[in-house]
Amino acid sequence: MSRFDLGLLARARAFVGAAAAPAPPPEPAPADPRTLAVEVAAELCRRFEGFYPRPYLCPAGVPTIGYGATHYLDGRRVRLTDPPISRETAERLLLRQLERTYLPAVLRLCPEVRDVRRLAALVDFCFNLGAGNLQASTLRRRVNADQWDQVPVELRKWVYAAGRRLRGLVLRREAEVVLL
Repeated sequence: MSRFDLGLLARARAFVGAAAAPAPPPEPAPADPRTLAVEVAAELCRRFEGFYPRPYLCPAGVPTIGYGATHYLDGRRVRLTDPPISRETAERLLLRQLERTYLPAVLRLCPEVRDVRRLAALVDFCFNLGAGNLQASTLRRRVNADQWDQVPVELRKWVYAAGRRLRGLVLRREAEVVLL
């Protein structure tokens, strides 16, 4: 027997007069694809942004804090004079921005994307480069035309910040390509 049979155990216990085995826990409900996409995108953000409790200038020259946030939940822009934040605050900020800003933007701009992995890759792209860049991109046109074989080519074009090709962006785009 390759798997443990709880029914067999219950029958054996009943036979010898022992208390019946507790019922197995119910199978967990499948997670919502949007929630999974946010979790995967958050992992990418954590990996490629890193955690910075104090505000700093990102390679594009934008004040940033936490895991790459350029705005706070109340809409204020991050300023270099802002106080440091905790890792827990950065985590909440990241997840809420992904859920409330970037996931809805991707769903609005690319409404037919249903696959969790593809959705996560696009949410990470949007977090990194903004909804405006996704909206104006050939990447979006390829996604909406269901030309997924061309999407990696388009993603790989987005590796420049302030006119410089950055290794971190190359690696991030490759991580997104893997999800496609």
